[in-house]
Amino acid sequence: MTTARPADATETAPRRSRVVVRGVVQGVGFRPYVHALATGLRLSGHVTNTAEGVVAEVEGAPADVAAFCARLAPDAPPLARVESVEAADVAASGGRGFTIVPSLQGGAVRTLVPPDTATCADCLAELADPADRRYLHPFITCTHCGPRFTIVTGLPYDRAHTTMAGFPMCGDCAREYADPTDRRFHAQPVACPHCGPRLRLLPGNPDSRDADQESAPDADADSGRASGADTDDRDPDPVAGARRMLAAGAILAVKGLGGYHLACDATNADAVAELRRRKARGDKPFAMMAADLADMEPLVHLGPLERELLSGSARPVVLLRRRDDAAPRPGAAPAPAVAPGSPDLGFMLPYTPVHHLLLGLGAPDREGPRLLVMTSGNLSGEPIVTDDTEALTRLAGLADAWLLHDRPIHVPCDDSVVRVCDGEELTLRRSRGYAPLPVTLPVEVAPALAVGGDLKNTFCLGEGHRAWLSAHIGDMDDLSTQLALVIAERQLESVTGVRPGLLAADRHPGYRSTDWARRQAAGRPVVPVQHHHAHIASAMAEHGLDGARPVIGVAFDGTGHGLDGAVWGGEFLIADYAGFARFAHLAYVPLPGGDAAVRRPYRMALSHLRAAGIAPDPGLPCTRACPPDELPLLQQQLERGLNCVPTSSMGRLFDAVSSLAGIRHHAGYEAQAAIELEAAALRAPAVAEDERYAFRLEPGRAGDPLTADPAPLLAAVVDDVLDGAPAPVVAARFHRAVARLVRTVCAAARSETGVETVALSGGVFANAVLSSACAHGLREDGFTVLRHRRIPPNDGGLALGQLVVAARVTDRAAVPGTPRRERQ
Repeated sequence: MTTARPADATETAPRRSRVVVRGVVQGVGFRPYVHALATGLRLSGHVTNTAEGVVAEVEGAPADVAAFCARLAPDAPPLARVESVEAADVAASGGRGFTIVPSLQGGAVRTLVPPDTATCADCLAELADPADRRYLHPFITCTHCGPRFTIVTGLPYDRAHTTMAGFPMCGDCAREYADPTDRRFHAQPVACPHCGPRLRLLPGNPDSRDADQESAPDADADSGRASGADTDDRDPDPVAGARRMLAAGAILAVKGLGGYHLACDATNADAVAELRRRKARGDKPFAMMAADLADMEPLVHLGPLERELLSGSARPVVLLRRRDDAAPRPGAAPAPAVAPGSPDLGFMLPYTPVHHLLLGLGAPDREGPRLLVMTSGNLSGEPIVTDDTEALTRLAGLADAWLLHDRPIHVPCDDSVVRVCDGEELTLRRSRGYAPLPVTLPVEVAPALAVGGDLKNTFCLGEGHRAWLSAHIGDMDDLSTQLALVIAERQLESVTGVRPGLLAADRHPGYRSTDWARRQAAGRPVVPVQHHHAHIASAMAEHGLDGARPVIGVAFDGTGHGLDGAVWGGEFLIADYAGFARFAHLAYVPLPGGDAAVRRPYRMALSHLRAAGIAPDPGLPCTRACPPDELPLLQQQLERGLNCVPTSSMGRLFDAVSSLAGIRHHAGYEAQAAIELEAAALRAPAVAEDERYAFRLEPGRAGDPLTADPAPLLAAVVDDVLDGAPAPVVAARFHRAVARLVRTVCAAARSETGVETVALSGGVFANAVLSSACAHGLREDGFTVLRHRRIPPNDGGLALGQLVVAARVTDRAAVPGTPRRERQ
């Protein structure tokens, strides 16, 4: 007979651990999840939100405590992003049960605020269920969906620190909120028709609007429900009224998560044209919202990743290639003026309950439009409108009516824009659904603020191994955009806890963002970062490179201030975070009249022709496009070099070829000529390589970069155009020539430096035809190719590169961001 060995006291004695979970763990149902996990393992203790994350103390059998810690991250709620789990044993205290305790105030902010999230399937089912108490409730939400970033006023993330603070919960909602088994357990935006925000439809004619001013919602972020918003005798069903107006051709200002949209029936040509006129938008494409994927399928190509992006929790605008065989139902096709000249249509699916209702959920036979134009509620160039009172004035000349509500928007947040390139996501605007999720950095940075550029501005806060890119701010030409930057920067500091000790800005002396940084510096250093170096550093950081080895950086865009005072934009750099050497660039040509040449691509075409020694034949489209009285003045300007800054811009070369081929002579929005050149290339039949379309590489003096002269290519374009070659053929040959140039120069750089990694960045690489051709060819040549995915290649990603260049912590005794000597 054997005697069992007595159990070790350490194996049977209760164990108590203090567990700190960091990441996106507030506002995503993490405390209810912890509660369920702990009670399922028979553990006692408590969980709370703090400024550093979620903190739990659990006590029980050692094996159960270990299982709790092991399962916290893998089994986390779908919207959570666990970055770290730290556990430390503390003295056991006994006790029974597990509770959620009120959030702890104070301490350094170290947690992460989640982005706004599309309405989940469970909430949608309740929204459509006549038996549910939230049937057709425009603000239905739970722990898995709804507003987050745009309603947060402070941390920890509790109802008192959101714009829902002014909406006391009714008894039913309070019971759900307190029930650990309920899907709305501690869901901060929870509400119902009895206690939640109210939707209103305000008419847009002056008499009616004046009469409604007293009962219009108060836009103060701390004010809660507006006075008089509980009832609306004039329109008991605002959504039905809005649908009727949209069906009749009206333009509505619709309040969303991060600001107002301007909406109209996308199939109504008159409504779309009127919206374009009122908004002063030129030909820039509008985004559309479709009721479901089936409404898009006859119009565009939808692959698996496109469907996933459209249907996921972020719900960005997805740029989709048009179908050549498009055959929509009668009356179901968007008006041509929605996206004139664009190869793509930009679509998104509804992401709020209001959107679903507006597109017919719950309506008889889903009456009303199923395709809506949904564009930012602003005049072109201004920031998106979020304030209700401001919306009634700033949008008065744009909207026929306002569909609004009384839940304040604390943080403006435009729609994100993405596309799919070679089976991978390519982000073009990183905003709603993504901001303010941090980017993990491969290098440590000092606490810093990078202010980005003047176009597509975003800024970036960073500290340690994290960087927080802001939501889309806009173009800095407008004073209201600069004010929006001030407000957004303060807000992001408040939720990240970053207190910048230095600022990073573009080297361009005339950039408004750079001037803003100097004015905000208050004695802190402002580190200038060259524009194209920042682009390449952004790609390196996104791909996790630590900068120990340089890359060949191909930076193609429209404008960037060069170290020699020229306008750069067709650059090949040997770069790391510490600095760069300019290996090659497009040959300089005059930029006649600065911005005038950008707005009128025929001027760039004529400038390129003159630089190439090619006469402006009267039969060329660009010559015919130039007014007769302007042509001699332009020629004189080019001869004398008057207001003609030299440029190496690849974006301007795209403009020139677009005009030469007769595609686009006047640009109504940024990159229009290049976008339509890409569209033409997509329409080309299979085109063989044409060696005439080539750049002449010319070595510089000792130590100087190579120059790529497009003169041979331009001569071939002129010959083809005068011989009657179709514009799509010219466009396709040009794209192939640029891709060959990239391969040739990168091969030369590898031969000289041994570098085998190429980073492609800059706004020109939003062109999927060119990006795909370059990446395919470079990989054939044995290169590792880095292309942007989650960070925009355009100036929307510039601030991330500025941050890692300027604020990178090094071992050397130098100011962070001091680059090595840059070779031109």
